[in-house]
Amino acid sequence: MLPGVVECGWSATAEQAPVVGQSAATAPRNSALPQQDSSGQNSQSTPQNPPLPESNPAQQGQKPPPSSQNPPPSAQLPEPAIRNPEVQPAPKPAIAPPALTIPRLTRAPALEDFLDMKPEGEIAQQMAKVTGFVQRNPHDGENVSEETAAYLGYDQKNLYVVFVCFDDPKKVRARMSAREDIHDDDQVAVMFDTFHDRRRAYEFQTTALGVQWDAIYTEASRQETGGNWDTSWDAVWDSRGKVTSGGFVVWMSIPFKSLRFPATKQQEWGLILYRGIVRKNEEAFWPQVSYRVAGRLGQAATLYGLEGISPDRDIELIPYGIIRGLRALDERDPFNPYFQNAVAQGQAGLDAKFVIHDHFVLDLTANPDFSQVESEDPEITVNQRFEVYFPEKRPFFLENEDYFRTPIDLFFTRNIQDPSAGIRLTGKEGPYSVGMITSDDRAPGVAVPSYCPATSPICSASLSGDRSYFTIARVSRDIFAQSTVGAVYTDWECPATGEYNRVGGVDTRLRFNANWIVEAQGVTSSSNLRGLNAFLSPTGNLQTTCEYNLFPFSSGNFGNGNHYAGPADRLEVRRNGLHFNYLGIYQDVSPGFVTVPGFVNRVDTRGLYQTMYYRFRPKKGWIVNWGPSLIQRYVFDHEGNRLDTYYDPYLKIEGRGQTYIWLGPYEELRERLRPQDFCFLGFSCQPQIANRDYHEHDSEVRFQTGYLRKVTVGATYEWGDGVNFVASSQAPAPLNQPFLARQDTASGTLSFRPMKPLKIENTYLFERLRATDSTYLFALSQIPGVGKGIFNNHIVRSKWNWQFTPQLSLRVILQYNSVLANTPGNTVSPYTFLPTQKEFNADVLLTYLVHPGTAIYVGYNSDLQNLDVVPGAGVSNTPKGYINDSRQFFVKVSYQFRF
Repeated sequence: MLPGVVECGWSATAEQAPVVGQSAATAPRNSALPQQDSSGQNSQSTPQNPPLPESNPAQQGQKPPPSSQNPPPSAQLPEPAIRNPEVQPAPKPAIAPPALTIPRLTRAPALEDFLDMKPEGEIAQQMAKVTGFVQRNPHDGENVSEETAAYLGYDQKNLYVVFVCFDDPKKVRARMSAREDIHDDDQVAVMFDTFHDRRRAYEFQTTALGVQWDAIYTEASRQETGGNWDTSWDAVWDSRGKVTSGGFVVWMSIPFKSLRFPATKQQEWGLILYRGIVRKNEEAFWPQVSYRVAGRLGQAATLYGLEGISPDRDIELIPYGIIRGLRALDERDPFNPYFQNAVAQGQAGLDAKFVIHDHFVLDLTANPDFSQVESEDPEITVNQRFEVYFPEKRPFFLENEDYFRTPIDLFFTRNIQDPSAGIRLTGKEGPYSVGMITSDDRAPGVAVPSYCPATSPICSASLSGDRSYFTIARVSRDIFAQSTVGAVYTDWECPATGEYNRVGGVDTRLRFNANWIVEAQGVTSSSNLRGLNAFLSPTGNLQTTCEYNLFPFSSGNFGNGNHYAGPADRLEVRRNGLHFNYLGIYQDVSPGFVTVPGFVNRVDTRGLYQTMYYRFRPKKGWIVNWGPSLIQRYVFDHEGNRLDTYYDPYLKIEGRGQTYIWLGPYEELRERLRPQDFCFLGFSCQPQIANRDYHEHDSEVRFQTGYLRKVTVGATYEWGDGVNFVASSQAPAPLNQPFLARQDTASGTLSFRPMKPLKIENTYLFERLRATDSTYLFALSQIPGVGKGIFNNHIVRSKWNWQFTPQLSLRVILQYNSVLANTPGNTVSPYTFLPTQKEFNADVLLTYLVHPGTAIYVGYNSDLQNLDVVPGAGVSNTPKGYINDSRQFFVKVSYQFRF
């Protein structure tokens, strides 16, 4: 998303990186893969409006004497004039980021000390004061439009930050909401780069009412996961906020025990302070964080004054207990389905955290449970040629994910589907960062039935109860100012079948100056996997392999029997600036490359992917910025066959009131399917289908606005051509192979707050595929009375969150998903093998969250589908009627012990 965009329920972003590995039939702005700006960031989970591609720091300044205000008044005075015109001034050194020394306090300050919009009382007046916030958006370099001051101090156990933000209280956006749901409101934040390496920082952010959001920020982003913020990191800290007659005041207390930092007597940290004013699209920082320089931490101030502090021992134990009742349809043997029932099923587990020498963290989990994790955000998955990406939401696997991050996504934690135990070590010593995780996965043994009757033609129970094992290790070293080199190794083993997948390689991130960054990685894999041959063989059975529940292959894979081996390389060049931005990626993935722990959904490719855009930034008027963009890709296979070409020029306009307009008048796609592609999609393998080209054109328009205080609305519509990948192989030729059709894709979002504690988010996704006139006339000649419809896909989701108090909330999610195949009224379709599918899901969760780790959850979820279950025969879709194929009621209690 472009800087300055606050995502309010609209999953698309303003600027995207070219999506590597997706189907050419799907335009990147509609891909189910995460969409980013050219920095690879996705601001849906980053309410502070992430910057353009990140980069290196300016030189660090020397330690200044203590100051009660920053910048001091003397720093703002003009330089004396040079009276003798023949005398030339000495060259000025490069301006270093400012520094701030904060005092040690004898006791904690209070929110009430600042409610008159100034510090009152002995303790409050001792705190270091920071003014001089500078805009990055909408007008980079100008002073913040509303007066802002921050006050900092610390004691033995906590660091205190108080923001005093002047504004018209009637215009301040501040609503009681769930923790981390702060995107729609005015915000303040502080970032601490505790190792002062300009690569990684802790961020603490709140609304004007003190609603918390926290994350770990890293300069290096990852395209697949969408950004620079690890929002799964949840710290224990305190915050309060109040709207006053002069604006609002926010108070933060951050325990040193919640941070990792060097074990030195005198600390030297990086510091960034932030204020966001939503209605003005404004984000302001101290010190200045400019678009002209890539990244944030290289522009951070230096924080001095912290002495004699330590996180001490930090041992966290979070035991949990859950009791549930459930009824669920078991289809592991598709010919003998049955319902599982449990009236009262108990389960217990433990999460633990141990801090070693202040800056290494050992995390353990035993029998984890994720019942309270929110269901997936809606995505269109019908008619997708490649695997669709769904982001990880489970906290254990997300926390400290950045230690394992590399340009190629080699560790996609969702592939660990059902762990019973896991252990992770992360931390930093000097210039070295280390991450290691190992976990088992019960999924291979759970995905197959424990017993197979002799009457079942494909059931296999040979792997029942077996497990696979994941191990990931990564080490990196800081070099130069803000660059790194590293190595990574991943291992997946399935002892029951002897299958394995091992990947190893090296990577680097090099920052050349304030604007240009290069990332590169080279890896190779070696695998013994039986899944692809079992999938393609007419007599194969995937249930006899460990890939039945986790299929890592795509149509480009080719091996020697069950052995697969080959390299993968990626080179990324990024330029970031105030006006012009560029991202170029070259990626080469060999046919033998496979990663089971990672997410690489397309192989046998050599591709060039580029995004470039220019932004004009008017100083006056309603428009904040506007300009042209271009996304382009060329993809070939290793035999020199052209696979994809794609061109997408569009115009983007950003206006005040969080208003965004995208106009894409013409997109051109060319893609080629090879014999192996047709075979992998389920069409004829023998005889082979020859190479076939598909030429597609599309147009698109998008709109989003948060201009109204209580409402955010968005809409998108794309129309043009699309390939029907779900054609019926039983249809008369040429309809028995993928063919070109007319495609319409639309979405709408409406988020509103009828009252302050209640937030309602509604989403509608729609995709329609219809036969072209020539295809329709041919089908009509074969089947009289047939229509043009191939399928309609509707997804409707409504999410209600009622925040009764900062701790107590009620969340209700209702979602309807339907695939309506064929033209209504027709009983036979020559276009697709898809049946009509309808599903309705309800998810209710009552939460009492004292702080992360200590909570009570009471939940219920239920799923209805148009299914007909016939024991001994199987499960099929019915035209009408629903059955409840899954429902669950649970109560879960967890408590955090901290020593």
